[in-house]
Amino acid sequence: MGDTVTTPSGARTLLLNMGPQHPSTHGVLRLVLELDGETVVRATPDIGYLHTGIEKSMEDKTYHQAITLTDRIDYLCPMTNNLCFVLAAEKLLGIEPPPRAQFLRVALNELTRIQSHLVWLGTHAIDIGAMSVFLYCFREREQILNIFEMAAGQRMMTTYFRVGGLSMEPPLGFVERIRKFLSCFPDRIDEYEELLTRNRIWMARTKGVGFLSAEDALDFGVSGPSLRASGVDWDLRRDHPYSSYEKFSFNVPVSTEGDVYARYILRVAEMRESIKIVQQALDGLPEGPIKATAPGVVLPDREKMKTEMEALIYHFKIITEGYRVPPGEVYQAVESPRGEMGYYMVSDGTSHPYRVKVRSPSFANLQALPALAEGRLVADLIACIGSIDIVLGEIDR
Repeated sequence: MGDTVTTPSGARTLLLNMGPQHPSTHGVLRLVLELDGETVVRATPDIGYLHTGIEKSMEDKTYHQAITLTDRIDYLCPMTNNLCFVLAAEKLLGIEPPPRAQFLRVALNELTRIQSHLVWLGTHAIDIGAMSVFLYCFREREQILNIFEMAAGQRMMTTYFRVGGLSMEPPLGFVERIRKFLSCFPDRIDEYEELLTRNRIWMARTKGVGFLSAEDALDFGVSGPSLRASGVDWDLRRDHPYSSYEKFSFNVPVSTEGDVYARYILRVAEMRESIKIVQQALDGLPEGPIKATAPGVVLPDREKMKTEMEALIYHFKIITEGYRVPPGEVYQAVESPRGEMGYYMVSDGTSHPYRVKVRSPSFANLQALPALAEGRLVADLIACIGSIDIVLGEIDR
């Protein structure tokens, strides 16, 4: 039970804890609610239950070792974290990955965006009472995770990207497996929309709920789909392209409605655009190496070494001792499924980063939750939380 509070006007409200729990609050998020009946007077997020100290841990690792930690920040888009970290390190080192590696990075990042949006849609729908959509979304997500496992040997914590390229060439049948998924996925999206988009209950629970204006979104530092759903046309893939995104043609969905329904429509549209990008990446996939030529930094293919023992010694040295990175500082941002993910990295000339600071989109987006929820019903609060698609791993870090 919660405590009662008497306001200066004499009204009595109820203080109630919501969370930390995984259902509804989407992770170990605690909300301190002040309720007037079922109306939210005040909602105060309380975070820190999943703090892991990843940024400080990176400073104790070599650049090569730290890549494994990036997977755990936002565990629904590990390859996007991989990409942002290695791009920052490549800036410091002045390394340009070969075209084949860049195209494969784009394809895998867009598949990551799709599977992340599938988790969001399935859990968001089940929060509001749509059970079937949850099962359908996870059915398709399994196919994407199987693709990741085929390339990296892991389904979630892939650690597949490396400074200068990729860890290894994808196996035979990899491209065909992706094409097979892309051929059926548009029909699957149609199924989701048939169940939800014109569903009277879904529309009643989401339309006009959790409104966020463009001005407020910018003031709170909101980015990604939640920002574009409020009418701000901004996408780093197009406006500050990286990893050869400038070579791809795609639309950036934007809505001006700014409510829970708009955020739903926009993410569904983004999945359709990601399909187009992956298809372009496969159709235009260049031949050639998947690693840059950078002795002492990029691990060469073992078959290019004189002996197996020489290859083992070389790999062990780079992995354990690392490589020196020129002094300097960089900020690299990418468009994650939740918005602007940025890595600020400082090098002091050693084999360990002197400082790593992650700009996680969920941390900024969560600031907007009180503005979305206050004045609405508790049931609307559940819809609002789901609509901003937070991941507590990157909020707490």
